[in-house]
Amino acid sequence: MPKIKTRKAAAKRFRATGSGKVVRRKAFKNHLLEHKTTNKKRKLSKTVIVHEGDMDNVRGMLPYL
Repeated sequence: MPKIKTRKAAAKRFRATGSGKVVRRKAFKNHLLEHKTTNKKRKLSKTVIVHEGDMDNVRGMLPYL
């Protein structure tokens, strides 16, 4: 049986937790930060669990995660 290739772009953006959930970074923290509040920027720095509706898509890109 052939192996399934991992999408390398997705491998750089997602990682698994110890319990098997997938976490990601939040968007909107790359540029144009001057007008955003410190509180908002701090909240955008945290990681969040990938939404259940997107999990099938992520699992397809990362078969061995």
